[in-house]
Amino acid sequence: MAPPSVSIIGATGALGFGLALRLGNSGVPIVIGSRDAGRAEEAAARAAGLAPGGSFSGLANGPAAASSEVVILSVPFASQAQTLKGIKDHLREGQLLVDATVPLAAEVGGKPTQVIGVWHGSSAQQAADLVPDGVRVCSALHTVSAASLTDLDHALDEDVLICGDRKADKRVVAELVGGVEGLRPVDAGRLEQSRIVETLTAMLIGMNIRYKTHAGIRIMGLPEELWPAPSS
Repeated sequence: MAPPSVSIIGATGALGFGLALRLGNSGVPIVIGSRDAGRAEEAAARAAGLAPGGSFSGLANGPAAASSEVVILSVPFASQAQTLKGIKDHLREGQLLVDATVPLAAEVGGKPTQVIGVWHGSSAQQAADLVPDGVRVCSALHTVSAASLTDLDHALDEDVLICGDRKADKRVVAELVGGVEGLRPVDAGRLEQSRIVETLTAMLIGMNIRYKTHAGIRIMGLPEELWPAPSS
């Protein structure tokens, strides 16, 4: 059976497009979402040219959000709330939203190495408050470089920290992430822990500026089996 599709809202941006490439290259059918359907179609065509073995399509944000059981939100923090409000009527009970938003101060005129406070505690918690009832929310993919993702010749070797309130939801995200060679999914705790994970992006941006690289995160001392099968 063909794997289910994943919709990426904001996949015309750097991180979203990189995620689309890597997931598509791993065999996951990707629906690229954008406010403009034409831009989404152009991004899908570009992705297909870079990863010819993948399956990519482009739709406006609303139809894209309705197309898949798993929806990844990869938009600037300044447009997160507006984007979620715009797709709210297209989301339905049972879907899983994976929020990759980071509240960087640069989006309100500050430095990219700083974050701003979010009343809800984190971007992910804000997303959980904005989606319809029955739509579950996890957070992930904050510490993976967009440039590293987009360069398919670049070998990845880093962890992806996943936060969420349901183990089963985090397992779904882990299976997606683990299908990308070089990415190791790690359970980072409940959704409230996203307030910590999101700040790591600003720290890594500072490191990347200083060392002129694309740094990632690797957690040491973890057991070999991070996602044991659930007990029956």
